[in-house]
Amino acid sequence: MYELEENIYFNYLIIIVVLIAIFMINRFWKKKKQKEFASEDLLARLAPNRSLFKQYLKLAMISLAFLMMIIALVNPKVGSKLKTVKRQGVDIVFALDVSKSMLAEDIAPSRLLKSKQIISKVIEKLGGDRIGIIAYAGKAYPLLPITTDYAAAKMMLQNADTDMIPSQGTAIASAIEMTNQYFDDEDQKNRILVIISDGEDHEKDALAAAEIAKGRGIRIFSIGVGTESGGPIPLKTRGQVTGYKKDREGNVVVTKLDKRVLMEVSQATGGNYMDSQDTRQIVGEFTKILSKMDKKEFETTMFSDYEDQFQWFLGFAILFLILDVFFLERKTKWLNKLDLFDEINDRDE
Repeated sequence: MYELEENIYFNYLIIIVVLIAIFMINRFWKKKKQKEFASEDLLARLAPNRSLFKQYLKLAMISLAFLMMIIALVNPKVGSKLKTVKRQGVDIVFALDVSKSMLAEDIAPSRLLKSKQIISKVIEKLGGDRIGIIAYAGKAYPLLPITTDYAAAKMMLQNADTDMIPSQGTAIASAIEMTNQYFDDEDQKNRILVIISDGEDHEKDALAAAEIAKGRGIRIFSIGVGTESGGPIPLKTRGQVTGYKKDREGNVVVTKLDKRVLMEVSQATGGNYMDSQDTRQIVGEFTKILSKMDKKEFETTMFSDYEDQFQWFLGFAILFLILDVFFLERKTKWLNKLDLFDEINDRDE
């Protein structure tokens, strides 16, 4: 297991991009000025040992050095010791709707991103509880099995998107049925399913699935994401909106929040329905609910110690800087024989 201590330093990768851009601009400017000064043939005679390959090699060394220094600042850590600890908690499964309607931006920044934010904030407030994640659209897909690894849960959550399930729709019943497979501990009495969706159910048998879940001791809490006035479903190419989804008649499809199904499945199992508008209120509500529940004690293994790995990357950075110093821009005999950029033939022509 590993963790990254300071992800913010990844922003410094822009330095490498700027460095390469400056090099290419400078290279273009030099070439232009050299052509104004003399012909290619004359330049080759005046500076027979100039090497284009060495220039690119030095750029690569500097770029790799910066990359290694940035990774060193991020400080990757690797788990070094495992220990068994006892925890008390309940089992919570999050069912995240990843249908195309979740791309609607009637709630900022979008329904899907808002849903991820809510789940992430709830996870941050958990203690010894075990969690699992299901993604669903036209059918349900197990994204993360029951675990106490909250870091892994957040990572899997960030990877969830509307392209991961090809069959479209909002199959709430399918998500509820899969939850029955998630709760593997028969002694765990407190089982919670949190459905996060815009409620546009296309199967119409979610209530029947909720009744079965209730018989297994599962309480369903639902969070409605979106607005009743609704919004269009954007179509994006490389992150840019290129249009909006249309029906067969060519009209822009407007997707709206449908609370009815979400309320019904929650009420059927003794749970609550909540609106996604206030994330802080949702997190506070869950904290209160969990504090009143009986916790089951269980054993789990976890990494107790993490060892810093920044020194390896710092060492590589120093190595690349040293190599850059020793790589001269002029050609050496062996490089002249290789003629990697076919410069000899260019001069002959």
